[in-house]
Amino acid sequence: MKYYKTNISYQEVPDEISLTFFIPGCSLRCKGCHSPFLHNRDNGDKLTLDKFVSMISEYKSLASCILFMGGEWFPDLPLYLQAAQENGFKTCLYTGLHSVSNDILSALTYLKTGPWISSLGGLDSKDTNQRFVEVSTGKLLNTRFL
Repeated sequence: MKYYKTNISYQEVPDEISLTFFIPGCSLRCKGCHSPFLHNRDNGDKLTLDKFVSMISEYKSLASCILFMGGEWFPDLPLYLQAAQENGFKTCLYTGLHSVSNDILSALTYLKTGPWISSLGGLDSKDTNQRFVEVSTGKLLNTRFL
């Protein structure tokens, strides 16, 4: 797996400080995508599991959640999510798909689904097609973004 960049985010996961990994290789190419640099699978640097664990270890006292912007197309993503949980982090995936595999789902705390449709807006719109859920309860948390 590769990653394009990381950053700390305060808005994408309610009540969490997230270390965000931007994963290249998205094939959806939603019209108006805010991250077109993630369309090319060749962008970014290699992210081995060892490197990932080393990176997240540096944030144990600073972040509470590991967020993947994409990456559901990589078969090893569940291993990275499990490693994050084993290191005390909550986990989240943002995907433009409507669902993900059970292997991924079982390693997530939160999941954002749905493609970007500009006329409907994002999670901060009451008209959005996107859904942000707490996986263990199935609770829809979209109202936290309004």
